[in-house]
Amino acid sequence: MSGDPFITHRRLLFTVAYEMLGSAADAEDVVQEAWLKWTNVDQADVRDPRAFLVRIVTRKALDQLRVLSRRREEYVGPWLPEPLLTTPDVAEDVELADSLSTAVLLVLETLTPTQRAVFVLHEVFDVGYDELAKAVGKSPTAVRQIAHRAREQVAARRPRGIISPADTRKALIALQWAIATGDLHDLVDILAPDVVVLGDGGGIKQALPRPVSGADKVARLFAAGLAGWGAGMTAELANVNGGPALIIWLDGELDSVVSMRIEDGLVSGIYTVRNPEKLSRMMQEAAVSR
Repeated sequence: MSGDPFITHRRLLFTVAYEMLGSAADAEDVVQEAWLKWTNVDQADVRDPRAFLVRIVTRKALDQLRVLSRRREEYVGPWLPEPLLTTPDVAEDVELADSLSTAVLLVLETLTPTQRAVFVLHEVFDVGYDELAKAVGKSPTAVRQIAHRAREQVAARRPRGIISPADTRKALIALQWAIATGDLHDLVDILAPDVVVLGDGGGIKQALPRPVSGADKVARLFAAGLAGWGAGMTAELANVNGGPALIIWLDGELDSVVSMRIEDGLVSGIYTVRNPEKLSRMMQEAAVSR
């Protein structure tokens, strides 16, 4: 492979860091630190640059994840991952798109830092147990046990069945129609009985202070919202985190990004990010890959 291995693998490194941290800004910091480390090693002695670079990023992301865990305990209101504007081809890699989705990233938040690293690296990026052991500082046997527990936890919490971009797009179009016309009928018809809505304003923008659950409550929430939004709000479909999402504009300014979790054809989760610090990259496509 010609060229600087760091440049060759940079998209992969960013994706690993983002899936571990749920923050593009923090992922970029980790990748930058990895580059500084890379420039200070004797690269001629590195037999497998990809594995070496992934190991560096993993260790630095683990350190950052422990800091973020403490910071998120003080976060105002619900915390949601930072949305990424992605290219249409990302959706073609079903496993990558699934792992980038807001629904799955929220599931990963329930894991310990080491469990998250092991799950992401093994299940998404096909890193072997021996290499994983080096990355997280555990024995291969311990890593296998960690991987098993992480898989069980994720399987119990992740969306049921195959995620259908078509079903997601249909639900988002129903919300888009509601915003444009005030007609909630199509959206209410596809709400799961136990649907949950989360809003992330980060204490900067007004958002839901806590989750709202149940189809009736969510329908009333949207009815009240539509009544107050007025004519200045528009919504456009976009590729976000490897799947369909809505970018919401208010009086010509970027207001929020809405993504959904679909299970058995019904909307079981609606996630709205309004925190402007998490929307600063939404006009720039993120370079992600496996």
